[in-house]
Amino acid sequence: MSETYKKEIVQRITRNLLDIQVLRLIRSRPTWGYMIKKEAETRFGVTLRHGALYPLLNRLERESFLTSQKQPKGGRTRKVYTITEKGEQYLEAYNTILREQIKRQDIK
Repeated sequence: MSETYKKEIVQRITRNLLDIQVLRLIRSRPTWGYMIKKEAETRFGVTLRHGALYPLLNRLERESFLTSQKQPKGGRTRKVYTITEKGEQYLEAYNTILREQIKRQDIK
């Protein structure tokens, strides 16, 4: 597979499944918005705008996939996000569906 195709596909998956990708990033370790933005840029090659990221984080928290805790850092306060059990279950459901789709006979 060419690197160009690989990069394009990863970017499309990330944009279309941003909630899944954000949950996966937070699953690896509790983190804050700016770090999520930087990790997404590094890992997936996509630029996350604040106008897309923070509403998504707020929605995931409202839906109980994430919790947040305010932590002081250098005179400022940042929200650190942690995945919940419900968020873990959501990711597991996604992984199960993905595995089932890959196993289908018509995908080679």
